[in-house]
Amino acid sequence: MKPEPAMQVKSINALARGLEVLQILQSSGALTLADLHRLTGIPKASLLRILKTLMERGFIWQRMVDDAWAPSFSLAELAGRMDRESQLVEVASPVLAALTAEIEWPSVLAVPRLTHMEVLETNAARAYFDQIALGPLGFQVNMLRSASGRAFIATCEAPLREAILETLRRSDRPGNRMARSADYVAQVLAETRAQGFGLRDPDFGGDFDRGRAEADDGRESLGVAIRLGHHVPGTLNITWTRRVLSRGRAIELLVPPARRAAEEIARHLMRPGVSQGEITPEAG
Repeated sequence: MKPEPAMQVKSINALARGLEVLQILQSSGALTLADLHRLTGIPKASLLRILKTLMERGFIWQRMVDDAWAPSFSLAELAGRMDRESQLVEVASPVLAALTAEIEWPSVLAVPRLTHMEVLETNAARAYFDQIALGPLGFQVNMLRSASGRAFIATCEAPLREAILETLRRSDRPGNRMARSADYVAQVLAETRAQGFGLRDPDFGGDFDRGRAEADDGRESLGVAIRLGHHVPGTLNITWTRRVLSRGRAIELLVPPARRAAEEIARHLMRPGVSQGEITPEAG
């Protein structure tokens, strides 16, 4: 039996009305039941059911002062973060494309979450050495053991760094256990800052939790922070194969173009008219 064409599939009226109410609240800021009834034409009894459902899901809340309904801060913040990250990817994508044309090795754009870095973009498909499959989008990268994570945590603002480290210290994931070692963390931060870029932990083979003896992708990576003043919206990472390039030779060849690319992304983001709102790490 052939699937029914999308245009012939019936829409869900209740969902459509709920989305309409949510969109109106997002654009208006706060509205009373009477306001929503006037704007949508939806019966008040139906509106109350929609509003109750949206509130239970955390999308909206109700003020006491006038009983008006308003979109939740978390929803607005999520939408804002998605906008900022979309802007970051839009700016970074052509820079990553030019970078891989120059160095031939693949690279990744990653952004911070509270417990890890997350891949937002990669030029791996365009790299000459395309046997290195990076990503996929949404891939979680270890914060303290990866090059990307080290580049970020050594460069970000101190209050944010401490919030991340405290979360990692409470984590029960094997890959985060070294966060509980103050000496290890201090060494990672000192080495990364002295270098000006992040390198993988010697025992990190690409797997979030397992060491190189159990999981080794045969690669090395370096990470460079994208800096907007004191704010770091993300990092740029370059990955290569250990059997082709030694770490020392790779640093010599790849750090300068990686830094230039990160600086170019930052320049584009800081142009007049481009929002410089922070990308805040989300719990994950």
